Amino acid sequence: MGGHRVVSLDLSRHALDEPAIQAAGLIAIYLPMHTATRLAAQLVPTLRKVNPGAHVCCYGLYAPMNVEYLRTLGVSTILGGEFEDGLVQLAERLSQNGNGNRPVVTPQPESIISLDRQKFIRPNRQGLPLLAKYAHVILPSGEHRVAGYTEASRGCKHLCRHCPIVPVYNGIFRVVDREVVLEDIRQQVAAGAGHITFGDPDFFNGVGHALALVEALHREFPRVTYDVTIKIEHLRKHRKHLATLRDTGCLFVTSAVESLDNDVLAKLDKGHTQEDFLEVHRMFRELGMVLHPTFVPFTPWTTPASYLGLLSVLRENDLIENVAPIQLAIRLLIPGGSRLLELREVHHLVSPFDPEALVYPWRHPDPRVDALCEEIQRIVAAGEKQKRSRRAIFDGILQAAHKAAGLDGDFTSLRILPSRATIPFLNEPWYC
Repeated sequence: MGGHRVVSLDLSRHALDEPAIQAAGLIAIYLPMHTATRLAAQLVPTLRKVNPGAHVCCYGLYAPMNVEYLRTLGVSTILGGEFEDGLVQLAERLSQNGNGNRPVVTPQPESIISLDRQKFIRPNRQGLPLLAKYAHVILPSGEHRVAGYTEASRGCKHLCRHCPIVPVYNGIFRVVDREVVLEDIRQQVAAGAGHITFGDPDFFNGVGHALALVEALHREFPRVTYDVTIKIEHLRKHRKHLATLRDTGCLFVTSAVESLDNDVLAKLDKGHTQEDFLEVHRMFRELGMVLHPTFVPFTPWTTPASYLGLLSVLRENDLIENVAPIQLAIRLLIPGGSRLLELREVHHLVSPFDPEALVYPWRHPDPRVDALCEEIQRIVAAGEKQKRSRRAIFDGILQAAHKAAGLDGDFTSLRILPSRATIPFLNEPWYC
């Protein structure tokens, strides 16, 4: 990076390297997700204790959304959006000033949020753990493939109210040069990857770029598979291109469906309906493709009946195996800058912003729904720990939902449906 010596630590796989921390003039912490940000907040005091003279920077999607809280922890520089140039400028500024927190420039000269177009270069993955230590794709045959990760674009054209990308990118997306993405994939395939996850918020934001990329990938590595994330709205609009995904090695498509209640979907400004989702589901079945829907089932508008309705639709359409159990336990997060606060009903429902939780806390008007959410989270955690099948976990969830709705249920039919082995999946399900 700009001629500077960089030591990379992935604390999900590495132990904290105290000598490296003590030697650093700049400590930069990547905050791509809510959970990562909360973990980083616990880490910063330790880093400052180990090296009180280092300049601490937080960068990534969740950094600019939590500026005030990060400042209280002693974070001097915060970078979001297209952060790479700012990170290089910061390192240059510190080297000219002799590194460390002296002198601290306030306000920081680097933009907190930059959406400037950049000239991307191939990511340098040296020093990171072996790819085999990360996620694997498990195929219907039982084969495990090491999964790599790359991004063909950043940001998103859309303004879904609950999405954490919106406060930073505000409807803008940026394309990563095709050859840079392919170079990144080449180095990961050389390191053992047999599958690539494209981490774009929506792979079809730039559909021409996306299709050219996967066609080039398939020509060069015909045995390498991949997965992508695409909105239901885009899957319907670009249905003629789905066969290209299938024929170039796309194992599955993840789509943030969020809810099957049309009123809730309208409040979230998702751009699709339950009927649209079921249409896409049918399209995928006809094409022999796999759809992995994700959900935020617990919202201020969820009722015991609507939650049971979600489960019924999944069951009736043979989608139980397509949904990771954690997706049936997720509760809506309202981060700083969320467009959800535009809704008067939400504005009046939330408590003041909790900087440590990084959200506006809310309670459901019906205590039964919050109790059901806690029960589903318990069922999922216990089921995953016991390595129970998705169908077995779903059975427990369904029983709890019937009980919360004051109904009796018949669950015996769940045990005679086809095995989960027909669905390829990542062994580390995606969620925030």
